[in-house]
Amino acid sequence: MNDEHHGIPANPRDWPKTLFYVALLFSIFQIVTAAFSPLSSQVLRAVHVGFLLWVVFLSYPACGKARPWQPLAWLLSLAGIVTAVYQWVFEADLIQRSGDLTPADMVIGILLIALVFEAARRVMGIALPIICGLFLAYGLFGEYLPGALAHRGYGVDQIINQLSFGTEGLYGTPTYVSATYIFLFILFGAFLEQAGMIKLFTDFAMGLFGHKLGGPAKVAVASSALMGTITGSGIANVVTTGQFTIPLMKRFGYRPAFAGGVEATSSMGSQIMPPVMGAVAFIMAETINVPYVEIAKAALIPAMLYFGSVFWMVHLEAKRSNLKGLPKDQCPSAFGAVKQSWYLLIPLLVLVYLLFSGRTPLFSGMVGLALTAIVILGSAIILRVRHLGLRCAFWIALGVLCTGFFQLGIAVIFAVIAVLVLVCWCLKGGRETLLICLHALVEGARHAVPVGIACALVGVIIGIVSLTGVASTFAGYILAIGRDNLLLSLILTMVTCLVLGMGIPTIPNYIITSSIAAPALLELGVPLIVSHMFVFYFGILADLTPPVALACFAAAPIAKESGFRISLWAVRIALAGFVIPFMAVYNPALMLQGDDLWMTVYMLVKTLLAVGLWGVASTGYLQQKMAIWERLLSLGAGALLIVSLPLTDEIGFVLGILVLLQHVWRSRHARMANA
Repeated sequence: MNDEHHGIPANPRDWPKTLFYVALLFSIFQIVTAAFSPLSSQVLRAVHVGFLLWVVFLSYPACGKARPWQPLAWLLSLAGIVTAVYQWVFEADLIQRSGDLTPADMVIGILLIALVFEAARRVMGIALPIICGLFLAYGLFGEYLPGALAHRGYGVDQIINQLSFGTEGLYGTPTYVSATYIFLFILFGAFLEQAGMIKLFTDFAMGLFGHKLGGPAKVAVASSALMGTITGSGIANVVTTGQFTIPLMKRFGYRPAFAGGVEATSSMGSQIMPPVMGAVAFIMAETINVPYVEIAKAALIPAMLYFGSVFWMVHLEAKRSNLKGLPKDQCPSAFGAVKQSWYLLIPLLVLVYLLFSGRTPLFSGMVGLALTAIVILGSAIILRVRHLGLRCAFWIALGVLCTGFFQLGIAVIFAVIAVLVLVCWCLKGGRETLLICLHALVEGARHAVPVGIACALVGVIIGIVSLTGVASTFAGYILAIGRDNLLLSLILTMVTCLVLGMGIPTIPNYIITSSIAAPALLELGVPLIVSHMFVFYFGILADLTPPVALACFAAAPIAKESGFRISLWAVRIALAGFVIPFMAVYNPALMLQGDDLWMTVYMLVKTLLAVGLWGVASTGYLQQKMAIWERLLSLGAGALLIVSLPLTDEIGFVLGILVLLQHVWRSRHARMANA
């Protein structure tokens, strides 16, 4: 999201110099530690959080839109740095006296908790700190609660030790993932954005769909899906692609609320699109201890179905309202866009290959980032060289470099980048490219702040849940209410995820819902990955659900429409997509769990039909306006395909196909009668 209202200008050129250099130092620190691993994991996490606090307190005001008051900003920043230095200097002592805190440990621990809470409040508002504060209060006073919710009681020193020291609190798995994989992937996306990847995706989508029926809305869906491959934030996706797509949709007749709803729904869907998946894929892989590639495989078909359902809803609405596309001569050429900036796809393709070939996310992210820098710098040099032989030599060398990344040491790769930087510095006009890279480093740090602070703060939830075991209690309630009814338990879990996820960004959203709700599904026999994907999916949809609907309120100022009205349209557009996680639970083959390829194909066909039926039932239009009884039968047929009880599939298929055939036959006869 644009952070100007928080005191951070969107353009790094407008940043105060101190903040610019702190953010630059932050990115350099993360790259060096990812490449050479000079620090222990605990110190890396502490320094990462220290840098986050430093950037936050220098840039985000305590309240309002004014810039932070510098004396207070530096005092709080210094306090954040002190907590990191303390963990670094006394690392061995803290390990030796683990659980037996000194007065100095208590001061540092309380200070760290207070600073992280305040930083999160400044960055994300009050919602997440309130939720985490309730968990903290439960840890401190939960022994006084009645019944099964009560725990045995813990002292303040035990709570501080759990949250501020060790790896089960603020420095837990989410912070580790933020300090390693996530930061690298955010930098990767920032480099590609600065190099023009957004324009490439938008022009490509415009060329493919801009002139079709409902073209502007289909461009929004396609460009958001493509942006999802590199971005770590659905909200950021809304305000980047939305600046172009929402006004375009309005210009061609779409209602402002519908235009905002399409963009919000598409942008939030980008969070389930591999390979980045809003960086949640990496946290999920660490949390449930499975390879990243398994997470990406499980997410792939549901992500494609989600965007397919949104595309279908947009198409039906365009037919119902007779909304035409742009004139074809006003649309850029999709092939021309790729031809002009094809080299930007190289790092993305290499990254996807490395991730799906089983390489670690840390290695893949480091290679992808280094290759992006090489492509940007190298292409800038080649564009200024007219000699065809030198151009060919560069691209051949780049191809050799891509295939040789596995054998080359990281020092050699850094040396190649250093040479390219030196050539750009000496070449006329090359310094502009260096400035792009510099701004990408700073932008990466800016984008990492909300994610990193959220990862640190949700450590409160993880620490308290781990200490008290409240997750099993909550799971017991869901199981007791749902009894042996899996559908009822799924609905209760969905509602829990939608409520817990309101007003919270993607990563803490997943961490909260997976800590609280996923254990219930595991108890009911849902496979591990599927249960976590279920809560992740509905945690994402919480950002579209009124009354909070973060993504919709981000689209509101662009659409010049009420965020609440946009959220009502967003839920309607995403309605068909709500069925996908339920169907995956009933048959995990939809998430490529198991070895039966034919079952996956069958589930894909069944889900497509269910999504299609729910789409026409929601919009009330296919070939022509549907009768009420047609909409009800379509809704019923789609529901039968979801429930997956004996004979429900067969009845759903027959009923759905009959309704669609009857509607097409009736529409054809109506057209012939009017001809």
